[in-house]
Amino acid sequence: MNKWKEILIRYGELSTKGRNRHSFTGRLRDNLRYAFTDLESVKIITERDRMFLQTENESTMAEMIKRLPSIFGIQSFSPVASCPVNLDEMKELAHQIISELDTMDRTFKVTVKRSNKNFELDTNETQYAIGSHVLRNNPNLNVKMKNPDINLRIEIRSDAVYMMAEIIPGAGGMPIGSNGKSLLMLSGGIDSPVAGYQLLKRGVRLDAIHFYSPPYTSEQSLEKVKDLAEQLSRFGASVKLHVIPFTAIQEEIQRQIPTNVSMTTTRRMMLKIADKVREETKALAIITGESLGQVASQTLESLTAINEVTSTPILRPLISHDKLEIIEMAKEIKTYDISIRPFDDCCTIFSPSSPKTKPKLEKVMFYESFTGFDEMVDQAIANREVHVFPKKKEDPFKDLF
Repeated sequence: MNKWKEILIRYGELSTKGRNRHSFTGRLRDNLRYAFTDLESVKIITERDRMFLQTENESTMAEMIKRLPSIFGIQSFSPVASCPVNLDEMKELAHQIISELDTMDRTFKVTVKRSNKNFELDTNETQYAIGSHVLRNNPNLNVKMKNPDINLRIEIRSDAVYMMAEIIPGAGGMPIGSNGKSLLMLSGGIDSPVAGYQLLKRGVRLDAIHFYSPPYTSEQSLEKVKDLAEQLSRFGASVKLHVIPFTAIQEEIQRQIPTNVSMTTTRRMMLKIADKVREETKALAIITGESLGQVASQTLESLTAINEVTSTPILRPLISHDKLEIIEMAKEIKTYDISIRPFDDCCTIFSPSSPKTKPKLEKVMFYESFTGFDEMVDQAIANREVHVFPKKKEDPFKDLF
C-alpha cells in the first residue's frame, strides 16, 4: 500500500507577489499539469501559501517527486504520508518515514499539530510517544529542539494523520510564462542554452531561433541544436525552434563585406532576422548568450554596432559571467555534453582570422549598402523550418494495424 498520499509544494518567491499572486500560482498550476500530462490520476489543490499534489498511484507519486526539482516557481516540496488516527499506526508510519532517511549522527525532533482535539493524547504526549518510538528504532539520532536536521511534522486531523520529514529543494525562480515570451538565439555552443535556462528561471517562455548553413554546416550540427532545444523543454514548457536557412546570406557577406568586419555584418543580419521572427511570434525580447569581451563580436563596440538594427530589448543574462562559470552552469543543466559535440555552427565556419574588436558602425553600414540584404532576409524567414519540443514519442506499433 502506498503510504505517500500527497506532496506539499511551497511557493517561496511567489508568496511575495501581493495582489498578483493568483496569476503566478495559476501559471504554476498550469505548468504542473503540463509536466504531468502523461501521468495518471493527479489532483492539484491550490491554496494561498502552498499547493498540494495528490494521487493514489505509487508509481505516479514516485515520478512526480522525480520531476518536481526541475520545475520553476517551487521553493521546496515535501512528500506527505498518511495513516488512520491510531497511535500504533502513527508510530509505525513515523518509523517507516525516518528509516528511509540518512540518520547517522543527525539531530531530530517531532512537531505535532493536533487539529483533532478528540485524539487520545495531547500535543506534548503525542510528541513524546512518537519521538521515543523513533529514537528506540534509530539509535544514531539525537534530540535537538532548535534547528534539528530532521523535523518530523505530524498533523492529526479528524479523517487521518499526515506526516512529513523531508524538505526537498525546488528549482526556485518564477513559473515559466509568468513573465511573457522571448526569442532565444540558440547557436549550438555552450553559452546560449545556459542563457535560455536563466530566463526560463525568471518565468520567461522560450521560442528559439537557429541559423543553419548547409553544406558548410552538417546535419549533425542541426541535430545538436535540436537536442539542446529538447533539453530546455524539460524545465516545464514546450520550446518552438525556428531553423533559418542562412547559407545564401553568409556567402553574400563573404563576397561583399571586408573580412575584418564580416562577423559584425553576420551578427547584424542574424539579429535583423531574429527581430522579424520575434515580431511574428509576438515575443517581447531577444535572448543571447553573449558574455562581455569573450570574443571579438562581444566587445561593447561590437555589441553597439550589432544592436543598431533593432530597438527590441536584448536580454544578455551571461554578460558578466566568465567562461568557467558558464561551463559549470551548463553541466548542472545537462546541456554541456550536447554543446561540445564536435560539429561547427555557422558562426565558426566563416570566422575571420583577425576580426575587428572595435568596428565603426558608419563603415559597416556603408559596406552593407551595396548589397540587397533586406530581400535575402525576408526570403530566409519565409523558408524557415519550425520544430516543437519535446518531441512526441511515436507509437512503435502504429503501422501494424
